[in-house]
Amino acid sequence: MKNIIVIFILTFSFCPFLMGQRNVRDSIIGTPWVAVNYGGNWTHGDLALKYTFLHHLGIMAGYKTSKNWFWGLDGNFMFSDKVNINGMFDGLTDATGNITDMNGDIGTVVVSARGLNVNFAVGKVFPVLSPNKNSGFFVHGGMGFLAHKYRIATQDQVIPQLELDYKKGYDRLTLGPNFHEFLGYAFMADHGLINFYGGFYAQQGLTENFRKIFFDQPNVPVSTKTMIDLQVGFKLGWFIPIYKRKPKDFYFD
Repeated sequence: MKNIIVIFILTFSFCPFLMGQRNVRDSIIGTPWVAVNYGGNWTHGDLALKYTFLHHLGIMAGYKTSKNWFWGLDGNFMFSDKVNINGMFDGLTDATGNITDMNGDIGTVVVSARGLNVNFAVGKVFPVLSPNKNSGFFVHGGMGFLAHKYRIATQDQVIPQLELDYKKGYDRLTLGPNFHEFLGYAFMADHGLINFYGGFYAQQGLTENFRKIFFDQPNVPVSTKTMIDLQVGFKLGWFIPIYKRKPKDFYFD
């Protein structure tokens, strides 16, 4: 979170230097795009067996050409507390159903979702229903890499069965290639910092279990089949185009 705050501060600090001179209304401008975005996604397929909803907090960096084509990288940090663990820790509980720490006190175990995806994206802006030639319907898609797992936290307590490498026997780390699609609208203001995009987002991961054993099911072979991890939701972003400053004209009598 501190890194995200730093990015916002630096971006706003350098805005006056990045805006430069431009003619957005009358011409299509080639410019780098750097954006921060938020997305909310409902899970489907095999992914829904682990998590019901995932938040995305991401950064997109790329270039919009003078033909309104876009290419770049889209990376997202995924997180949620909407998880399904299906009795994963039943083997660690005592007769009263509690997990105890090393001092014999009742332990607190918090499980949440963590993940990331990094995708190469290609798309285009179609200047339809737009105030200028650099705004309009924005579509992009691409492929990359997806990873997700359970984050297991024992707070300030020490529960030996869930510390250090023992967590790996429960985290269900999953990796694989990823595909995504976005359909929405991008707005580039004639002047100022009101530059944003928003729309529908979908993602499809073809993932496999990375761990070779699950400690809660030691006698059950870990599945090696490819899982279909689906997400459908929305994405909202704010970007700042970076323009070259035009040289000043000097006139002499």
